Amino acid sequence: MNYEETIEYLFNCAPLFQQVGSSAYKEGLETTILLDKHLGHPHRKFRTIHIAGTNGKGSTSHTLASILQASGYKVGLYTSPHLIDFRERIRVNGKPVSKDFVVDFVEKERTFFEPLHPSFFELTTAMAFHYFAMQQVDVAVVEVGLGGRLDCTNIIAPDVCIITNISHDHTQFLGNTLAQIASEKAGIIKQGTPVVIGETTPETRPVFLQKATQESAPIIFAEESDLLQSATPTADGYTYITADYGVLHGELGGDYQVKNTRTLLSALNLLKEKGYTIEHEAIKKGFANVTSTTGLMGRWQTIRNTPRTICDAGHNTAGISYITEQLSRQKYKTLRIIFGMVSDKDIDSVLTLLPKDACYYFTQASVKRALPCEELAQKAAAHNLTGNSYPSVASALQAATADATPDDLIFIGGSCFIVADLLSAK
Repeated sequence: MNYEETIEYLFNCAPLFQQVGSSAYKEGLETTILLDKHLGHPHRKFRTIHIAGTNGKGSTSHTLASILQASGYKVGLYTSPHLIDFRERIRVNGKPVSKDFVVDFVEKERTFFEPLHPSFFELTTAMAFHYFAMQQVDVAVVEVGLGGRLDCTNIIAPDVCIITNISHDHTQFLGNTLAQIASEKAGIIKQGTPVVIGETTPETRPVFLQKATQESAPIIFAEESDLLQSATPTADGYTYITADYGVLHGELGGDYQVKNTRTLLSALNLLKEKGYTIEHEAIKKGFANVTSTTGLMGRWQTIRNTPRTICDAGHNTAGISYITEQLSRQKYKTLRIIFGMVSDKDIDSVLTLLPKDACYYFTQASVKRALPCEELAQKAAAHNLTGNSYPSVASALQAATADATPDDLIFIGGSCFIVADLLSAK
């Protein structure tokens, strides 16, 4: 098989959650443990940092990888989902895993894993850890796929754990209350391993405290620290004033990056206590060059300057609330929103948050989970959101661009798959 055939095989033999949703979800670590043993326990051959959370874990993972790389470490980075190419999920020093490795891994290992019927994520995680071991990385930044306690990344023994925040998402798997969701994500907290909690609520804080006490794990609540003294939005990101590192320029836009930065500052202190050498200049360089260093896309990303066109992969109520607040502070003549969602999200709660005075272009992503654009438009009408329907992101963008004046603002979002279709068509 060539690379394209191999990826098609992976999607078909191990259903991809981002394509089909809950039917691809597989609970438990049994298959992961069997794969890990078969491959010689690759995750034991490098240091790890484990990052969970409802929102912000992708940006936090990429920024931390950027800082560690600037510090001279050979860094593995495992994240999900991918936007354009499967290889985005597995990187070493920002470079995606090679096509040849993916093909060779599947050809060599399929006789072992096919009888196990692994999920796509179980197989991808095994592939990533095997690749990192072969590449002899110093440290891997590992993003949890879904939840934490039963996520297949949870076989690692990290130096530090990070949980960015908790909000309602994937409730069909993780629970209907914030406390239940926090309990699942707190499952990454290990015996004696320090953990940084980025953000809490009255429901989630006791859950984290109880789990950390049970595991004798030092716990830091980043929101209580004074490491981040101020954050000022700029045309190309944020200017941060910090207690330990002076002025930092954060390349990533989006209001949610402020909380991510506060979380990262706490985590960096813990890593230095663990023996990591992370100098001030590396921290500055890491914050300022996340996208070029790691390949991160889709976080308040400017696609075009005239008319100003921005996309963001935020896709649940917490993520959308940050986006709508940020949109409210932008300057424009008319706000044009290209919007689509997947069918298993809390659609009405998200629609309630969207601005009523925008012109909408309802669309759908090219995945099976996508909510049909006509159905989304009907639901939106009940929330006094009006606009036309378009069968693809490309057609919606073409229409919005044709309608726009140079002073308008076009925003594309609602789902990471909407952003993926957008970026794939660029």
